[in-house]
Amino acid sequence: MPGTKTDTKTFFITGVSSGFGRALAEAALADGHKVVGTLRKEADRAEFEALKPGSAFGKLFDVTDTAAIAPVIAAVENEIAPIDVLVNNAGYGHEGLVEESTIDELRRQFEVNVFGPVAVIQAVLPYMRERRAGHILNITSMGGIITLPGISFYHGSKFALEGISESLGKEVKSFGIHVTAAEPGGFRTDWAGRSMVRAERSIPDYDEVFEPLRQRRLERSGKQPGDPKKAAQVMLKLIASDNPPTHLLLGRDAISLVREKLGLLKSEFDAWEQVSASTDFD
Repeated sequence: MPGTKTDTKTFFITGVSSGFGRALAEAALADGHKVVGTLRKEADRAEFEALKPGSAFGKLFDVTDTAAIAPVIAAVENEIAPIDVLVNNAGYGHEGLVEESTIDELRRQFEVNVFGPVAVIQAVLPYMRERRAGHILNITSMGGIITLPGISFYHGSKFALEGISESLGKEVKSFGIHVTAAEPGGFRTDWAGRSMVRAERSIPDYDEVFEPLRQRRLERSGKQPGDPKKAAQVMLKLIASDNPPTHLLLGRDAISLVREKLGLLKSEFDAWEQVSASTDFD
């Protein structure tokens, strides 16, 4: 890849017990980088540090405990190394129809998928800004661009993180800080398995539109086309680039579905262009 940097870096990755976080952590360690990874259990922390003693550092961390985030980041900066790359990976999916889901479930989805990552960004930014360097990689989803019935709360959280990422990138570009939203399609992670919270069904009217999708999602779990290890290698190339993208789709399904969405948007905008333009003052 042209225009890349090969110096070793210190990564701070949220959620390294499995999925993309674990794959990226292992790839970064194999390339000689330091990785500070967050986990929720002491046993997982010890196991993570054993991957490469002296280079892998585990931190017990809950992204929803926003008051505890800044002290953890300060400790990493002062006791381990300056953070070159922040990867907001921790998150989960909520599956449930809007009418059948609760506001508390929506609030929890945003606490983990939006408020937590933003709090981590706010804690890391002063250090990156002072150094005039850094890269923030937010693992969002193709579901931050396209939508499917039955995971609207998840889509809402990922749409929010997409917008925040894009705007943030414009705010910090002059400081030498890059911001990228990575948008995976279907990958063999725990997202559709143990990491997904499923709301209880209660309204039969939705059975026809929703039940086939829920069943298909369950059947495809563990059989998705995307390989997290290959995605991790792409992310390392992205981070090493002198000119990384603002958005990076991961997987052929993401490319296909997002292109379809963009085409539908263009068609609809074109069809209603005259109506849209009619709202300006004469």
